[in-house]
Amino acid sequence: MATVWGWKYLPALCRCRRGLGLAPRSRALSALVPGVSQVDNTSDFLGKKPHRRHPGILKLRCVQLPKALTDAARSLLQESLVPSVETQVQALTNYLWSRHLPVEPEELQRRAVELENKILETPDLSLTEEKLRGTVLRTLRKTTYHWQEVSYNEGLSLLYMAARLDGGFAAVSRAFHEIQARVPDFQPQTLMDFGCGTGSVTWAAHNIWGQSLQEYLCVDKSAAMLNLAEKLLKGGSESGDPCIPGVFFRQFLPVSPKVQFDVVVSAFSLSELPSKTDRHETVQTLWRKTGRFLVLVENGTKAGHHLLMDVRDLILKGKENSPLNPQPAFVFAPCPHELPCPQLACSFSQAYHPIPFSWSKQPKEEKFSMVILARGSPEEANRWPRITQPVLKRPRHVHCHLCCPDGHKQHAIVTARRHGRDLYRCARVSSWGDLLPVTTSSELPAEDVPES
Repeated sequence: MATVWGWKYLPALCRCRRGLGLAPRSRALSALVPGVSQVDNTSDFLGKKPHRRHPGILKLRCVQLPKALTDAARSLLQESLVPSVETQVQALTNYLWSRHLPVEPEELQRRAVELENKILETPDLSLTEEKLRGTVLRTLRKTTYHWQEVSYNEGLSLLYMAARLDGGFAAVSRAFHEIQARVPDFQPQTLMDFGCGTGSVTWAAHNIWGQSLQEYLCVDKSAAMLNLAEKLLKGGSESGDPCIPGVFFRQFLPVSPKVQFDVVVSAFSLSELPSKTDRHETVQTLWRKTGRFLVLVENGTKAGHHLLMDVRDLILKGKENSPLNPQPAFVFAPCPHELPCPQLACSFSQAYHPIPFSWSKQPKEEKFSMVILARGSPEEANRWPRITQPVLKRPRHVHCHLCCPDGHKQHAIVTARRHGRDLYRCARVSSWGDLLPVTTSSELPAEDVPES
C-alpha cells in the first residue's frame, strides 16, 4: 500500500523538488553541455521567420524525379525485356553498396611481410623459400578483398539505371540544395559531371539552377552509359529534342585548366578508380577545373567517408592553384572547419520517391557521404555546428550530436531553462544534417559546472 501511495504522489513531489531548486534527472543532464552557450543572435538571424524555418534548416523534403525522367526510365526498361530484372537489380544494389576500396600495393607488401614473419616463427626444416612464398600468396588471396573494375555494357547500364538513378538523384539534390539555401545569389552557368553514369547530376542541377545553367559537360568512360544518359534526355529514344538543352558528352576528362566550370561534381565515381594515385590525380584535375564549388558524393559507408576525407585533405593541403583562379580552398559543407574530421564515419540521409517499378513503389532513404569544397575564404560561410545524427526529442530537452567549428564533436543536451527559448526551439525543429545556429566555446562555462 505504501508503494501505491508513493507513485500516486510522485507528480506533486516532483513539483516540490522544482520549487526547491532540486531538478529532476533530465534537467540535471542539461548542465553537461560543453561548449554550447547561447543562440547566435548577433545578426537577428530569425527576423520575422518562425523557429521551424531558421537559417540552419537544410532538410529537403522527399525528393521526386522529374516526370520526363521517370517516364523515360520506365520505357527503356520495359523495352529491354531483361529477365528476372528485380532479382538482378537487387543483386547489383547489394554489390555496389558492399564494395570496398582497392587494396594499395604498399598495404599488400606490409601484409605479406607480417605473414612471412609469422610463418617463420615456427621452425620447419622442410620449408623452402618457394614453399614459403606460395603459402604467403595463398593466405593473401583468401584474406584480401578482391577489387574488380565494373565494366558497364548496355545491359548492365540498364540495371544500374533501375538500381541507382533515383537514389543518386536524391543524394546530389541534397548537396545542391545546401549550396542554394546558403548562397541564394549563386547562379552557375556551367557544370561538369565526372563519371556521369545515367546523368542524374544533370537532371538534379537543372531542377535547381535550370534558369541559369547553359552548359553541362558529362564525362564517363563507358560509351554504353553515355548512350543511355542521352536517351534519357530524349525521352527514351535515340531521336528527338533533349529535355535539357546544352548537354555535351565526352569519354575522357579534359585535363587542360584553360576552361573552368562554376560547379564540378563527382558522384559515386572516385570509389571506382583503381588506386589511390588515380584518385589523387583525378581530384587535383577536378579542382583545377573548379571555378566555385567542387561537389564530391559517395556511399554513406566508412569506405566512402574515408575516401572523401582523404581527398578533402589533399585539396586543403595542396599548394597548386589554378592559373585562372588563385583562390584557396575551404570546406563549405558538411564540416564547419578545415581540421581533421572527428567522425569515424559521417553520413547523411535523404528521403526520395523511387521510380515506380513493380518492385519499388514505397518512399526510400538514400544514405550518402558528401564533401563540398569552395574557392574563397571560410568567413564567407556560416560556421555553425553541424548536426551529425538524428535529433532525439525528449520532454523539455533535446539531444543533439554536433560537429563543431573547433574540430571536436559534442553531445549537447539543450533545454529552454538553461539555454534559452530560442535555442531550445531551434534545436527541437532541427534534423540530421542541419546547422544549429549557436555560438560555441571549447570550455564549459563556470555556471554550468555541475555540483558534486
